[in-house]
This record gives sequence, structure tokens and C-alpha cells, in this order.
Amino acid sequence: MPVVELSYARLQKLVGKVTKKQISDILPFLGLDIESEDKDLVRIEYSPNRPDYSTDFGIALGLQGLLGIKTGAIKLSMKKSTKYPIYVKSNVSDIRPFVTGIVAKGGKIDDKMIKQLMTMQEDLHFGIGRKRKKSSIGIHDLDKIQFPLIYTTLSKDHKFIPLNSEKELSASEILENTEVGRDYGFILGNSKQTPIILDANNQTVSFPPIINAAVTTVTTKTKNLFVEVTGVNKDDVEDMLSVVATILQSAGFYLETIQVSGAKNSSPKLEQKKMLVNPVLINQTLGLNLKTSEIISSLKKSRLDAITKGKNVVCTIPPYRFDIFGPMDLIEEVALGYGIQNLEPLLSPSQTLGQINPVSLQLKYLSQIMVGLGYLEALNSSLTSKRVLYEMNNRKPKEIISVCDSKSQEHTILRDSILPGLIENLSRNIHESYPQKLFETGSVFALENPISETIVFSGVSAHKESNFTEIKSVLQSALKTGFKIKIETKTITHSSFEAGRCASVIVGGKPIGVIGEINSKIIENYKIRVPVVGFEISLSESILKSL
Repeated sequence: MPVVELSYARLQKLVGKVTKKQISDILPFLGLDIESEDKDLVRIEYSPNRPDYSTDFGIALGLQGLLGIKTGAIKLSMKKSTKYPIYVKSNVSDIRPFVTGIVAKGGKIDDKMIKQLMTMQEDLHFGIGRKRKKSSIGIHDLDKIQFPLIYTTLSKDHKFIPLNSEKELSASEILENTEVGRDYGFILGNSKQTPIILDANNQTVSFPPIINAAVTTVTTKTKNLFVEVTGVNKDDVEDMLSVVATILQSAGFYLETIQVSGAKNSSPKLEQKKMLVNPVLINQTLGLNLKTSEIISSLKKSRLDAITKGKNVVCTIPPYRFDIFGPMDLIEEVALGYGIQNLEPLLSPSQTLGQINPVSLQLKYLSQIMVGLGYLEALNSSLTSKRVLYEMNNRKPKEIISVCDSKSQEHTILRDSILPGLIENLSRNIHESYPQKLFETGSVFALENPISETIVFSGVSAHKESNFTEIKSVLQSALKTGFKIKIETKTITHSSFEAGRCASVIVGGKPIGVIGEINSKIIENYKIRVPVVGFEISLSESILKSL
């Protein structure tokens, strides 16, 4: 979890008429954890889904709401301007296709402000930017730039003086010889071209997502800022921009728009969104009996706007609150605005005692047997990607269960098999010694009505001598030794396994899974250096009763 260091005195000035104790008492009810305090300084841990809390300006906005000093949504006030155009060339489409930005003027910049901007920038990169892969931000001295700007690609021989340097370097030298280049150069892949933002004088402004040019460095003498955000998805770059715009406006800057055109790009809108929530659902979830007016007041204390529409409450959400996806998120905001400290705990109406699910006990016993056989237990997410589940593992997609409005490119669908995840685990450990033996028990999903969930048991073994006989004996031992289940095998073909070295696993005359030597194409896809064998069986209700 990211941590930000703040000054109580500075927070008091930003929030208004409030004491240090009031701030200290209310911070936890914003969802912030106080890590340590040292006189005037406080270190606060915040959730990555609230990047606006990476600066004292963002935290001050939240404190003002809960303390009732200022409530309601923060509205971005942007002056429309035609003085700041950015033209996007089509050659960036295959590398980093989207760019957006904003101009901020008239604010006061001191050392503390610069430090907070840098902290916010890196936290945005690490969080919603996914280590700059999805989106990255550059903050520049506006007065050092001549518009219009051009966002294009140039060869790696292109030279400029990068940030924190006095020496002119080529793009390839930056990628190879600087820490930031080595850390993030992989994002550009094997492209011979690099994305560059140039101004009207052909001066380099930025080399996204790697580094800014030294000429636009922000100092305490800087009066006006230009913020640019680039990325692979338009929504992601605008989400990042909305956070920066909100913080800069709160810091005393006034904002002006820029005009982005070319190659499917357009000027940023940074629009509010509206969402309905039912007061009955709110009260049922929180165990309260709030009037609609009290719900609206609570939402406004959480820096949202709300009005009544029929039996529902219509909530207006500012653009920087992209962590709000649905009604349950709004219920959480009502709870925060109402005051977590005001919620009274109640005893459960149920008088029964909890106990471990028998299935969990059975699976635990199975895990202990596999550990005894020399295997290491893995625990992969039920959410995965098409690349891992299908493309890399030579499988054809079936009926895919996708996550709506996913903010991740890596966890977008529910898995229908565990084996691909275990093979990917092996690929992440190719530099470790062999043999490597992994297993996992977990749920897989199928698109039915409702969505069905099945418990699956899977294992892999990777080393020079791995073969079908080995993995079959492991599965036989695991099921027979502990649970008296006898398996049979019958040769079949399967896209994930080598032809002639794959079999169906049969229990009581019914096929329950597959076992064999992993297809060499899959091993090549993952650059695994040794043969791999594996199995996957479904632990149906009848089998679980036998365990």
C-alpha cells in the first residue's frame, strides 16, 4: 500500500478551522491508516484506488467533506482555449496511441508542492498506470514550451537532454544506460521507433513513458504547468488526467483546455457520470433507517452530489472517482459520510455455531498428501486472461465469462481450467532449479444459468526426466493412498497435450479429467526449458464424498 508523508500544520491551513486532533481522529474514517506520527509530520497509508489521496490537497478535500466544512462534488472549472493544440501522427498507433493533457496556470509552486507532485506522479504510475504500461504522466513548465505540439515517433537515434541530466543522449542510450530506461524500456517492446512529443521549435518535450526533457523541468520559479498523459487506452489516460486536474485546481491553479486531434484522438472531456441507488438497498445493507435527505447529506459529505428521483437517489460522480463502479460503492460512500463510528454493531440473529466446511477438510487432506509427494501448492486467481487461458496454451475459447468494465488487461475472464495457470507459474520460474512440481485445488466456472462452479484438482511436474508414467503414478498415489479411489486411463487427443501421450482419467466408468505430457508448442510459448507433464480432474460431488 502506498504511503504519503504530510504536515498537520499544512493540512490545517488547507482544511480550514480545524485542530490537529480533529484531523488525527477523522483520518481513519476516510479509509486512511496512520502509519506513524512525529511531531508535525504524519505518515499515512492509503488505498491505490484513491490516487487523489496521494497529496495533502486531495486528503484536505476529503476532510472538508466529513467535517462538514465543504460538501458536494468537486467540479472542474476549465476555461476553453484554442492556444494549446496537440497534433497526433498516425505512426504512434501501434506503440502508444493516445495522448491527452491540460494547462494549469497561476498556482504557487514551492519545494513541498514539487515533492507532492512527484509523489502523486509515481503513485499514479504504479497504480492505475500499471507501472507506466497502461498510462503515464509528464508535468512540465508551460512557459518553456512553444505550441502547437506534435506527438509522433522518431528513430532511437533521436537526441535530447533528459530530465536530471546535462548531457545530450539518444533515445537508445537513455533506454540502455539510465535507470529509468532500463526499468521501463520494455513497455516499448521491440519497436525501432520511439514515441516523442515535440514543440513548435522542434524541441523535445517528452519521451513517454520513459522521461521528460530537462528543458521543461518544474522548479520553484515555475508559474504555469502543462500536463500530458499518454497511454494505450483513452479511458485510462483521461482517468489519470482527471486526478491531476482535480489536485491542481484544489492547489489554486486555474485550468485551461488543450485541443487534441489526429489518429483517433480527441480533446479530453473529464465529464461527471450519474448513477442510481435505491435507499431501501442502502438501509438494508447498512442496517440503518436513513431518510432520503440523510442519504443525500451523507453522499455530499463524501464529496459526491445527489438528488431524489422517484424512489431512487441519483448520484453525480466527479471524473476522478473512477473507483465507483456500482450501487455497492455508493453504499460505502454513504457509510463514510454517515460516519463509520456511528454504526452500532449488532449480534447476529443466528444462534448456530460456525464450523469448517467438510469439503474444505477433504481438500486440505488432499493437499497434505500432495505436499508429502514433493509438490508445492499454488494459489492462482480465478480471474485470468485470454492470453493465459487460451492463446498460450493452445486451447480454443469456449463460452467466455468476462468481467464487465474491467480496469485490468490481465484479469478479465473467469477461468474454466486450472492447468494453464500452473504452466504459467512454471514459466515465471525458468531460472530456478529443477525439478519443479506444483498443484492446485480450486474452482473453475462454466457459462450456464446460473453460472456453474466446479472444484478441480490439477498438478504439473517439470524436469528433464518427466513423463506420462511419473504423473500418472502421482495422481494414483494421491487418490488411492488417502481416499481409496482407483483411476483408469484411456488414450485420447487433447490440444494441450502431446499426441499419443495423453489420456482420459476415468473413475467408476466415467471420465473426470485429462492427464499427459504437455504439448511442446506450449512449452516453447512459455520458453520452459524442460519437459512438462500434468493432469486436471474434476472433483465432483460423488468423488468429494469419497475423499
